[in-house]
Amino acid sequence: MKKYVLDLKLLGVEQLREGYGLLRLTDAKAPLPEMSAGQFVEVRVDASAQTFLRRPISINRVDREHNELWLLVHAVGPGTRRLCELAPGSVVNVVLPLGQGFTLPKAAEARGADAPFSLLVGGGVGTAPLLCLGEELVALGHKPLFLLGGRSSSDLMQLDLFRELGEVLLTTEDGTAGERGFVTQHSVWASPSMRNCRFVYTCGPKPMMMAVARLCREQGMECEASLENMMACGLGACLCCVEDTVDGHVCVCKEGPVFDTRRLKWN
Repeated sequence: MKKYVLDLKLLGVEQLREGYGLLRLTDAKAPLPEMSAGQFVEVRVDASAQTFLRRPISINRVDREHNELWLLVHAVGPGTRRLCELAPGSVVNVVLPLGQGFTLPKAAEARGADAPFSLLVGGGVGTAPLLCLGEELVALGHKPLFLLGGRSSSDLMQLDLFRELGEVLLTTEDGTAGERGFVTQHSVWASPSMRNCRFVYTCGPKPMMMAVARLCREQGMECEASLENMMACGLGACLCCVEDTVDGHVCVCKEGPVFDTRRLKWN
């Protein structure tokens, strides 16, 4: 897929919760390039003396109707904090699309309650690419089921948008929303309905994804995980993001960030 370096206009930054900003970007000159769920962009951070490298951000949503690219940014350092502080109208330079996205199934044929579905499991800012993935699955006629987790209800973001696409199951460690516990402890895993689950996609903290991958292996389900390794260049040159796989060491930014979990040594 062809890569582009674009100056996009910032329409605004919405603070979804403390420390998390949703950037809405547009290209005033042309339609946004093709990009897929699971891919990412590298964002240049201007006017930040402590930031020298671009920041990798997952694609949260591509709104073709309004020609908008959404990026959900976790403000954890000087660079990402600067991005969340930008004023509307600012120019944001991005390289996109980068990496390999999620594997999409063929267009759905079966319908009804017993139709196969995909389970999308996310935690923290790792829920970001699952929104884009859910929209792509719905466009293919598939039924996504979302399983989202956080420490408390305040950690759960964009729930209204997820619910527009499919059923949303929740877990929180303190029990303030959904079932108490981790996503891997949700009762859905033992539900008879899981016999119709054909594929599991996951993104979030590495321990969570490892646990999801183990469950999928035990239950005989295919699983893809979107890794969040440090990706400084996005092109496979800096070797910051190397991951050990059954095929040897690979750069996550080029081979991934999405991997079949059977390829990963940590599985």
